[in-house]
Amino acid sequence: MAITDVAVYAHLNNTDIEALGTELDSIRRDIESARGTADAAYIRRTIACQRILDLGARLLIAGTRSRLGWLAGTTALATAKSIENMEIGHNVSHGQWDWMNDPEIHSRTWEWDMARVSSQWRYSHNYRHHVFTNVLGMDEDIGFGVLRVTRDEPWRPGMLVQPLRNLLLAATFEWGIALHGLYSERERATTPAGKSAHTRALLRKIGRQGAKDYLLFPLLSRRRWRRTLAAGVAANALRNVWAYVVIFCGHFPDGAEKFTPAALEHETRAQWYLRQMLGTANFDAGPVLGFLSGHLSHQIEHHLFPDLPSNRYPEIAVRVRAICDKYDLPYTTGPLPRQYLLALRTINKLALPDSLLTATSDDAPETASERKFAGARRTEPVRSGGLRTALRESPAARKTAHRKSWGATSSSHSM
Repeated sequence: MAITDVAVYAHLNNTDIEALGTELDSIRRDIESARGTADAAYIRRTIACQRILDLGARLLIAGTRSRLGWLAGTTALATAKSIENMEIGHNVSHGQWDWMNDPEIHSRTWEWDMARVSSQWRYSHNYRHHVFTNVLGMDEDIGFGVLRVTRDEPWRPGMLVQPLRNLLLAATFEWGIALHGLYSERERATTPAGKSAHTRALLRKIGRQGAKDYLLFPLLSRRRWRRTLAAGVAANALRNVWAYVVIFCGHFPDGAEKFTPAALEHETRAQWYLRQMLGTANFDAGPVLGFLSGHLSHQIEHHLFPDLPSNRYPEIAVRVRAICDKYDLPYTTGPLPRQYLLALRTINKLALPDSLLTATSDDAPETASERKFAGARRTEPVRSGGLRTALRESPAARKTAHRKSWGATSSSHSM
């Protein structure tokens, strides 16, 4: 069901894959050697602007008497929280700015403005997710343990309520990720004392966050505490939904493939690169939307180079797309609404039993494997055509194209 032989699925031979890896290594070296004053100024300017926006939003919320002022302040606060969460906290925690040797923005010292504990998140995300991206049973971010997003996970009756569970996850995303990180840390703890220490660390973080957002700032507003409390709740909810949408668009739309643990056997660095390219997806974004998403509109580039500065992803993307063209590989991207609707379709569809689904388990939009090409090509990949061409010429693609062509013909005949 999931991909076992990545080379066969990608229609590349080992020579091609190693050459692809060499080109991606070259990108890394070029960016690492180019990092400097402009990049350092970028992250420091981003932190300063985020803090000014946060302060201004809170002053507006506390001081305004109008509904419009409250809405503007709440929106500004949600934006500030999103920037802190995604462009700063997420990327700092990946070590993107460790090369500056600045203790304030080092991956080991940054603690972000949300419920999760940074150290717990680094293990579940930086290691479990980024090293074993979309590998079944190893990447705990596949559905985050509460959603079925691949047919490789057996259907259970409780999954019928998955659409409602998805809505709850969106609204409480920071809490879900906090518990997700805790479970990962407790799983690797070797003693009951170690497990308890991780739980206490999360409870302390939740206490600090709750006291700040839902006690301190409302008290500072005095008689307007209700407005401030409501703004804090609304801003956190908006930030949660935005982070959820960005993450889901990068990991669960069509084209973000899943892999079996066998795909990791004797995996080289170049093969790891290829798996990252096949297992992630981008969404189209300009500078503003890209910034607000923490540049995770470039999820493919982020998974290839998670520790390179996020402000460099747009220029990296130009070279990555050229490599995809060269090796005839798909570069999975599309408008943000489309990418999210594809992910939402998968979530709602896989709430149903497999017996009610039509596509085969090896050739469904959300779950594909090299077996979808069985009988169509030799076992040893050749370079006469790559995966992008193979997908375009697959029986399912031809069937879809035929339906569209038939529909257009029928429509023209009816006019």
